[in-house]
Amino acid sequence: MAEGLRAPVTVAITGASGAQYGLRLIETLVAADHAVWVMISRAAHLVIATETDTALPARPERLAEVLSERSGAAPGQIRCFGREDWMAPVASGSGAPSSMVICPCSTGTLSAVATGASNNLIERAADVALKERRQLILVPRETPFSAIHLEHMLSLTRMGAVILPAAPGFYHQPASIDDLVDFIVARILNQLGIEHHLVPRWGE
Repeated sequence: MAEGLRAPVTVAITGASGAQYGLRLIETLVAADHAVWVMISRAAHLVIATETDTALPARPERLAEVLSERSGAAPGQIRCFGREDWMAPVASGSGAPSSMVICPCSTGTLSAVATGASNNLIERAADVALKERRQLILVPRETPFSAIHLEHMLSLTRMGAVILPAAPGFYHQPASIDDLVDFIVARILNQLGIEHHLVPRWGE
């Protein structure tokens, strides 16, 4: 980890709609001087190319370069890991950071995490967060939710995870899509205990 940075936060982007939330979260964590460890699923690469004007490279080293350039990160501030990089620090309780956010979280990933599947590095990192009693935030973007989705969310909540649906409010009178994205990212940062000025707190 680069010197002078705050503790790493793991960000996983999976194949649900709402890639903008995850990309914006990375930007805000970089601005807050946190190291950011990133994993992007295969499906998420397709979603990002569909929903944004960005086509991110699959190779972790090149992905880190592109995300660093996009967010203004310092050298080494962003690290990226591949789908089956089992030697990555997030794969072990002795190496994983204290906080992980899956944003957005597909219902397939939700199911895998709830049942401990660990078929890829994202699922394994989430499993590590749960078993080590560390902070795990999942941001599902799906509608409507089926009974299966709701049961998995309830199971994960009981395990100590936070379910934070990508359901932006409107009381801050958003003027753009970016305002709606920032509403959810602000809620994630609140859960992480990271100061921000994205959206005024209620009563301010």
